[in-house]
Amino acid sequence: MTDSAVIDIRSVTEDDLPGWTRTWGNGYLRPYTDGGVDAIRSTAARDRLIGAFDMDRCVGTYRSTAQELTVPGGAFVPVSAISRVSVAGTHRRRGLLSRMVAMDLRGAFERGEPVAVLDAAQYPLYGRYGFGPATAMAWFEIDVNRARLDPRRTADTSGVLLVDAREYSKAAPAVYERLRAVQPGTLRRDELWWLEATGQRAGSVSGRPEPFFALHLDPVTGEADGLLCFSAEERWGAMLPQSPLWIRDLIAVSPQAEAALIRFAVTTDWVTTVHLPYRAPDSLLPLWLGDPRAARVSALSDYMWLRVLDTPRALSARTYGVGAELVLEVTDAAGYAAGTWLLEGGPDGASCTRTRRAAQLRIDVRDLGSLYLGDDSATRLSVLGGTEELRPGALARADAMFRTGRRPWSPRAVLGPRYQAGAP
Repeated sequence: MTDSAVIDIRSVTEDDLPGWTRTWGNGYLRPYTDGGVDAIRSTAARDRLIGAFDMDRCVGTYRSTAQELTVPGGAFVPVSAISRVSVAGTHRRRGLLSRMVAMDLRGAFERGEPVAVLDAAQYPLYGRYGFGPATAMAWFEIDVNRARLDPRRTADTSGVLLVDAREYSKAAPAVYERLRAVQPGTLRRDELWWLEATGQRAGSVSGRPEPFFALHLDPVTGEADGLLCFSAEERWGAMLPQSPLWIRDLIAVSPQAEAALIRFAVTTDWVTTVHLPYRAPDSLLPLWLGDPRAARVSALSDYMWLRVLDTPRALSARTYGVGAELVLEVTDAAGYAAGTWLLEGGPDGASCTRTRRAAQLRIDVRDLGSLYLGDDSATRLSVLGGTEELRPGALARADAMFRTGRRPWSPRAVLGPRYQAGAP
């Protein structure tokens, strides 16, 4: 067994890509293909690829990408978005993940990215590195026969237009940008992302049936204000339709667009069940149906995890529910976010500076990540031990400042042809 101290943690080179891709695929139970290497190679120039190497064999993978996160108030904060993390089963429990995380967080801090984010495939892993669950997601399963929507009521789906991939890809990015400008928790989708989502990227359509695409057009302006991408499978039983429909992506910038697109999916001929993943837990989806109980939550989980690296930049970037000041003592074993900070914020903006004033609230960096986008409360977190009230009233003040009217949401599209409820 190789000593973990001699396993090299370093940036990945062109020659490393096949081994790096194979190791990542093994970790996620995905077979190796040359196309997988090509896909990694096509984005390698913009990504930070890290690998753990035992001699010349890749035994760990890690990727981060420069991204933008929308925070309360609508500002775009530069973040390091982490993905494709794996350690070979033969090399676990040797600290390789810790070393890769440490290398990347140090780089993110030096690059001036005040926040790092990731989707955690396993809950217990990332809290030890200062990440906290910052958004949640719900998977909905809609029983069409209980939904009480009449397909003859065309007013319910007014404005919905079925389109092809090219027409969809022309209109969809602008719709998403309008949502991203106002929805805390969203990340940027670039041109390459849209080409992949619509099957127009070279090598992205192999063995994959083209999904269906729809837009919702604003009745006044005629501009697209909603988008829908879905797949369906024809199934019959004893001459009765039993077809499922899987919504891969649904983005709307108005309640009317969201309601019309959901009702369109639910009233599609032959469909008996609609699956809609990755929605905010406080989604209005059930209320767009004739019987809200027809929409059952089949999974409810944490989703985006967030790690604050630069406390003053992160906290001053967002707005707050009430005008107030709060002195926070942030604890961080790695040191990045640690310090005592005076936060002065309100609906119009904020500032955060180091201070010598006595702290009113002590908070661990993990809890700060959970609090940052407004999805959790300081009062709730204090019960779990990572947040401590040092002056009476500080918890209530933090709750009033950080919480938002609607929960943050991290939209995710399902690019593959199939998905199962609960799959990462």
